[in-house]
Amino acid sequence: MNSKGQGISMNVIIIAALALLVLVVLSIIFLGRTGQWSSQTVDCVTNGGTCMDSCSDQPGYNHYPAWDASCQEGGSEQVCCIRVA
Repeated sequence: MNSKGQGISMNVIIIAALALLVLVVLSIIFLGRTGQWSSQTVDCVTNGGTCMDSCSDQPGYNHYPAWDASCQEGGSEQVCCIRVA
């Protein structure tokens, strides 16, 4: 009786391993870029704001609290102010 194994061929195993490797590399690249993007989206100056001690002292500026974290680097207590038209 001449019977062959019904197992997975070596080509399928190699292709699956390569696909897994590509997915891992893409996920590392994507996660790294996401971190850079998220840090830029919370930056006051990048989004058109100005870091000031107080927005109420400046006419034409409103306080934008969502970006205050980028103004408080280095221990300063500044807030993000956005110019209003």
